[in-house]
Amino acid sequence: MQVAETQTTAPPNVTADARRPLAEAAAPAAPAAAPATPPRASQLLVGEHFAAAILYLLAGAAGLVWIAPDLAAGMYLSPHVAGVTHLFTLGWLTLAILGALNQLLPMALGAPTYSVRLGHVAFWTLAPGIGVFAYGVAATSTRVLVPGVLLVGTGTLLAVINVAATLARARTRDVTWSAIAVGTGYLGSTLVLGLVLAHNLHSGYIAGARVHVLAAHLHVALVGWVLIVAVGVAHRLLPMFLVAPGARRRWTPWAVMLLAIGVSTLGVGIVTRWPAASWTGAVLIEAGFWAFLWQAYTIFRVRTRRTLDVGMRFALVGLVFLAIAAELGPVVLANGTGSTRLATAYVVTGILGGLVPFVMGFMYKILPSVVWISRFAGRLHRGWVPAVADLYSTRLAQLQLALIVAAVVVLLGGIAAAAPQLARAGALLFLTGVLVFVYQTVRIRWGFPAAPGSSPHVP
Repeated sequence: MQVAETQTTAPPNVTADARRPLAEAAAPAAPAAAPATPPRASQLLVGEHFAAAILYLLAGAAGLVWIAPDLAAGMYLSPHVAGVTHLFTLGWLTLAILGALNQLLPMALGAPTYSVRLGHVAFWTLAPGIGVFAYGVAATSTRVLVPGVLLVGTGTLLAVINVAATLARARTRDVTWSAIAVGTGYLGSTLVLGLVLAHNLHSGYIAGARVHVLAAHLHVALVGWVLIVAVGVAHRLLPMFLVAPGARRRWTPWAVMLLAIGVSTLGVGIVTRWPAASWTGAVLIEAGFWAFLWQAYTIFRVRTRRTLDVGMRFALVGLVFLAIAAELGPVVLANGTGSTRLATAYVVTGILGGLVPFVMGFMYKILPSVVWISRFAGRLHRGWVPAVADLYSTRLAQLQLALIVAAVVVLLGGIAAAAPQLARAGALLFLTGVLVFVYQTVRIRWGFPAAPGSSPHVP
C-alpha cells in the first residue's frame, strides 16, 4: 500500500459557482477529512489507464475499417470481428473504467486505492495482454492467444482483487459502492466465460453451444460489468457535472438491482436454452435500463447549468443510442441466431453508439481535471492559471461528436443494406472522430491552453 499527501484543491472552472458543486460533490459523507482528490501516486495510475485506453480506442477504430465488410455481412462470429471487438470492450471500456475508479473511489467513497503498486502490476499485465489477446483471436493463432489469455486473465484478476480490497475499506457504502461491487463481480464472471471461449477456439469442446456462450459472455461484460458500473458512477457524477444538487436519485438502486438480477437470469437462459429464463432476464434488464434512463432524465431536468457542456452532450448521445439498443434487444432475442445482421446492428448500436460516446463524455470531464491538478494546482495562488475548459477545444469536441454520430448511423445503414462500402464509409468517419479525440487528449496533456495575458481564474 502506498500513502501520499492529499490534494484538496479543486480545479477552477469557468465560474466560482461552477467550482462549488465540484468541491461539495467530491467530499465523501464521512469523515470530513477524506481527500477531495486522490494522491499523486493514484493520479499516475489513472493517467496510465487512460493513455492505454485511448490507444486501444484508436486501434479499435482502425480495426473497424478493416472488419466493416464482415459487419455488413452480419459475420459477428468472425475471428476478425471478435478480435477488434475486444479492443473496444477490454482495451477502451475496461481500462477507462478501471482508471476512473482510481479517481472516483478516493473522492466519492473515501477509499484510497488499496495498493497503488498492485494497481500498476495489474495494469502492466493487463494492458499489453489485451493487444496480444486481440491479435491472437483475430489471427486464430494459438501461439499468440495463449500468452494473451494468461496476461489478460492475470491482469484482470489482480485488478478485481485491488478494487475489491479498496471497496472493503470504503467509509461510504451507498448505491455507488454497491454498483461498483456488483460490476466488479461481473468482471470476474466475464473473465471465466472468456476463458471458456478462448479454450474453445482450439479445442472446439463446446461445439454448437459456442454462439450461446458468446451471447452470455457479451451481455455479462456489457450489462453486468460496464453498464452497472456506469449506472453507479453516473449516480454520483451526473449531479456534480450538471450542477443538479436537488436531484432526487431514488431510481438508481432499482436500476442496479434489476440489471444485476436480469443479466444473471438472461445468461442462464441463453446458455441452457431455456426461453422462460431468457425472456425473464431480458424484461428485468429492460426495466433496469429504463429506471437508469429515467434517473438520468430527472437529473438533466433539474440542472441549474442549462447549457450542456460537450462532455454531457457525449453522455446524452450515448444514452440515446443505448435506448435504441435496449429496444433492439428483445427483437434479437425473438429472432434467434438466424438474424445475423440484426444481431450485429444491435451490438454496434450498444457499443459504438452507446457505451463508447458515454465513456468519452465522462473522459472529457475527468481527464482535464486530473491533468489540471497535476500541471497547475501548485500555481493556483501564484498568478494566472487556466480553467479546465481551456485545456481542450470545445469546437473540435463538437465536431468529433458529429462525426461519431454520423459514423454510427452510416455504419448501421451499411449493415442494414448489406453494403460493405457504406459500412466502410461509416467506419472511416468513426476513425476520423477518434483521431480528433486523440488530438484533444494530447492537447489536454501537453498543450499550452491559453496566453497568460487572458483573464486570470482565481479561487
